[in-house]
Amino acid sequence: MAGVIGTNVVTQIGFIVRDIEKAKRKFAEFLGVEPPPHFDGGRYEVTGTTVEGKPAPKANCLMAFFDVGPNVQIELIQPNGEKSTWQDFLDDHGEGIHHIAFNVKDMDSKVKACEDFGMKCLQRGKYGDGNGEYAYMDAYGDLKCIIELLESY
Repeated sequence: MAGVIGTNVVTQIGFIVRDIEKAKRKFAEFLGVEPPPHFDGGRYEVTGTTVEGKPAPKANCLMAFFDVGPNVQIELIQPNGEKSTWQDFLDDHGEGIHHIAFNVKDMDSKVKACEDFGMKCLQRGKYGDGNGEYAYMDAYGDLKCIIELLESY
């Protein structure tokens, strides 16, 4: 076991952007690859998104992913204007690095471990076709960033 969440391996770095098409083209050019497709965050009936513990059926985004190492992704996120950690970040900070993510097992226990460490869960939901879950933890006080926990089932 490593640290609070049982791992110290970063699997993703997420960026909030205003224009996903423009951001995809620039990252692709920089990395020397083709721009990846983008897609939305999914239907609320699948995601069950909560923001600050409350149902958030309108919270959504456009996302694109670049694989930049054997186990690391760059995620680009364009919020849809509704209340979410993505939109809050864009409103408060503008574009930039939103989170670093770690793959975990037993999401509930890892969220609790982060809360015991002094973090607050900002947003939580399922991804894909419901085959995984994410939780954004506010770690600004001590770690100066958002930590994302990811669990694939």
